[in-house]
Amino acid sequence: MQKPSRVRPKKLEIVQLADTPAKARILAVDDDERNLVAIDEVLTPIAEVVTVQSGEEALRCLLREDFAVILLDVLMPGLDGYETAALIRQREQSKRTPLIFLTAINKEEAHMLRGYDAGAVDYVFKPFDPVMLRSKVAVFVELHEKTIEIQRKAIAEQELLAKALQAEKQKLEAERSLRTAEERQEAILASLPVCFHARAAEPPFAARFVTSGIERLTGFPPERLTSDPRFGLSRVHPEDRPKVREALLAAKITGSYTCEFRWQCADGKYRIFLDQGIMSKGADGRRPEILGTLLDVTERRELEDQLLQSQRLDAVGKLTGGLAHDFNNLLAAVLSGLGLLERHVTLDEQARRVVDLTRHSAKQGAELVTRMLAFSRRQNLKPASVRLAALEDTMNGLVAPVLGGLIRFEWLVDNSVWPASVDVGQLELALMNLVFNARDAMPSGGTIAVRAQNRTIEIASEDLVPGDYVVIIVKDTGAGIPQNILSKVIEPFFTTKPVGKGTGLGLSTVYGFMKQSGGALRIDSVVGRGTSMELWLPRSAEESAGSPAETDAEHAQVEAAGGMLPSLLLIDDSSGLRQLTAESLRQRGFAVTCASGGAEALAMIERTPHDFDVIVTDFAMPLVSGVEVIRFARNLRSDWPAVMITGYADGDAIANRPPDVPLVNKPFREKDLIESILRVNSNGASRAIG
Repeated sequence: MQKPSRVRPKKLEIVQLADTPAKARILAVDDDERNLVAIDEVLTPIAEVVTVQSGEEALRCLLREDFAVILLDVLMPGLDGYETAALIRQREQSKRTPLIFLTAINKEEAHMLRGYDAGAVDYVFKPFDPVMLRSKVAVFVELHEKTIEIQRKAIAEQELLAKALQAEKQKLEAERSLRTAEERQEAILASLPVCFHARAAEPPFAARFVTSGIERLTGFPPERLTSDPRFGLSRVHPEDRPKVREALLAAKITGSYTCEFRWQCADGKYRIFLDQGIMSKGADGRRPEILGTLLDVTERRELEDQLLQSQRLDAVGKLTGGLAHDFNNLLAAVLSGLGLLERHVTLDEQARRVVDLTRHSAKQGAELVTRMLAFSRRQNLKPASVRLAALEDTMNGLVAPVLGGLIRFEWLVDNSVWPASVDVGQLELALMNLVFNARDAMPSGGTIAVRAQNRTIEIASEDLVPGDYVVIIVKDTGAGIPQNILSKVIEPFFTTKPVGKGTGLGLSTVYGFMKQSGGALRIDSVVGRGTSMELWLPRSAEESAGSPAETDAEHAQVEAAGGMLPSLLLIDDSSGLRQLTAESLRQRGFAVTCASGGAEALAMIERTPHDFDVIVTDFAMPLVSGVEVIRFARNLRSDWPAVMITGYADGDAIANRPPDVPLVNKPFREKDLIESILRVNSNGASRAIG
């Protein structure tokens, strides 16, 4: 009969701490409890002993835990030792666990071979010698413990290796991210017109570090600046070098600096740089140094200079335009008064000379106002299609008498040049200004040559839009213009001539005329070799009708059909000019009614609209302008003839007048005004008949 198995308390599973090696376990399988007690007593000092009394129990224990060695009784009820060993060897987890058979019989070789064949590594015969049993088991326990230790160390090393690999991976990822960030930062910095630098705090302020952006700014690689301590300061413009040195020395006191200077780049040209930074105190034994940024502000300064120039020109233009109206009124009154004086008084030779000198001075004043308005781009231009080759005789006739024998004038313009769209009178005046300036630049003689070219602009520039242009080039062999004043020569009243020799309005007049004509003035000059002035004029879409010819206004007919002249309403807020103009027109046979301003004229037109055939009105008047007077009158009579006179008017504003209203500029010639009056009256009569 099978004995029931008994599990001793020592067989309970002990949970070990993760960092404490588990004590080796021995599984003792024997159906005799006395043998199990003996085994336990002998082997407990070297290992933890788990005892069971059947093969089935042994297999269940092997499902739960591992053992260093198994002591297996050969003869047992149920599963005997051989059968149990065979099952143990079938399991992957326990097939390598050492098996020692316990037996009291069967010392025959056949039985021992069967045991070894079943997987036994040794036999212990009952009754066993405690010392022999302990020594045999101890070998396998020690082997198991060393195997466990090796495995534990292998696992630990594997974990350390995994951690090291993870750390290395993280390091590589961090380095990769850092490189990416550095590359991105370098790309961003390289895209900016700025570089970063560190330099010594003492003269000559040697560069210690410069970013690669310096090459794009200056054309020099960073190594060129860091290898030569004096290189950076030596390239500063000599005029700017003292202030740069002063600013850098002051940084030791103030802790920061800002300076702007010109620096000569690799191409030999000077660029303007803004240098600003702070003083580093040089902690941890490092030498003090200056840390800063270098910014290219050349284009910014050029734009600021252009803006300042434009503001100056605009301010002078507004001043000129404001003065022109009143000044032209005065000149018109003077010229009208002289005409009336000649008509009513018999003058002797001396008196006539005084009148002629006075008229000449008034005309010179009118020409000066015209030039000022040309500069401010506020004169009224009459552009037409002009063949430049047709101006040869006119220009030769105008300039030849004043050039003298030492200067040769060459007109080298042929019919291959496109027609230009330009006010021919103003163009002749501009060319005369340039020729006279060239003459004054050649006191010892030389050559003035005028050429023309056809040019096409495909990409817009700062002074020209895309399109076809005719370029007139006036070139001399004179002294040339220094570069430091080249940008100032178009400023009004700027002149290098002695006092009394020039007004300073010549080139500014030409500049304003070119701008108002839709073109540009470009100047190229080399000191000692001469100057080239280029007038860029837009090409005319129409063919020129032929050489320009002035209208012979002397033949204007004062008599109207049937000998009747139209009655006039004359409106002007200048009392003196209004009275003189009215008297001059009355002496020519016109019936003239005067109004001192737009408001008074509106009342007269509304009260007696049939008393006036033609309205002659000034443009710029307080409260009600001349344009408003004409529009009010034409609400009553849609075809009411009108003439507008002006000493100055904003181009955009005066362009809004009705298209059939001619414009007569002050100071006007009497015949020009009369001709305009008769023409609009005749046109009005034709419309009425039609």
